[in-house]
Amino acid sequence: MPSIAAVFATMNRSATALACVRALAAQTRPPELVVVADNVSTDDTVAELGRLKGLPFRLIVQRMDENRGNAGGVQEAMDLAFAEGVDAVWILDDDSWPRPEALEALIKEPWDARVVRHSLQIDPKTGKFTWPLQIINHDEHLHLVYSVADFSLISSPRSQTSWTGALVSREIRQKVGAVNGALFIRGEDEEYPYRIRSCGYRFMPVILSILDHPGPSEIVRWKFFGKHLFFEPGLADWKLYYKIRNMVWLKKKQSGAFNAFAMGMAYLVATAKIDGLHRVPLVLEAALDGWNARLGKWRRHV
Repeated sequence: MPSIAAVFATMNRSATALACVRALAAQTRPPELVVVADNVSTDDTVAELGRLKGLPFRLIVQRMDENRGNAGGVQEAMDLAFAEGVDAVWILDDDSWPRPEALEALIKEPWDARVVRHSLQIDPKTGKFTWPLQIINHDEHLHLVYSVADFSLISSPRSQTSWTGALVSREIRQKVGAVNGALFIRGEDEEYPYRIRSCGYRFMPVILSILDHPGPSEIVRWKFFGKHLFFEPGLADWKLYYKIRNMVWLKKKQSGAFNAFAMGMAYLVATAKIDGLHRVPLVLEAALDGWNARLGKWRRHV
């Protein structure tokens, strides 16, 4: 069986990070290693994690030199985990808490390092998926799946993408490379799976591997050039900035300037219509930065 490291990034959320580590300790098949990237927390996160005793795995709390967001934190945690010699890394969020059988179910089938097997994220409030899952059926058409029950309508499902809950093997990591930490947040979950697909690897959901992960209170969905886009009303400025900047940058990288421009316009219209015209300057700044590949931490992000 492969040796596994679970990794996640956190910042100033000691209770949340502790709950995630304890959920990992309660696994019927615990990982061999857990790496927590701490984005320079100013609360008691590092101290509380350091007080944990009797864990069934080695815990490394990687204190970051600066706040690099989720993308930079996961990049650094994955780098460290693979340097420690594990066969695969299980990517989590600090508030995606695996149920006891989650990891055991994820690696129960014969191990295939060429497939990204991944957990399913369920919102405890609704019992539905935290985010709609994009599934490729045997007819090669893309379907949106909203709950585990929907899988009964689909034979031999493959998923289009996965980030939180994805089990990435050493082979895939060596081929695809490291996570792009310059995306900071809200972009790594699209860009890294895109690179995995581009290298010829595929994703497979594991129905019995469940993460309890709270979802947004509201999602507005629309289709853009055949791609499903999701908009969260009322996002904080910094979250909206990174979302739009990174998506425009990625679309330009994937399919050229015209599609990137069209995506920026789609977000502009959606934001103005749903959140109001007062957010248009922020959208324009984010789209322009994405167009010009100005990545890293937003200059207005404190």
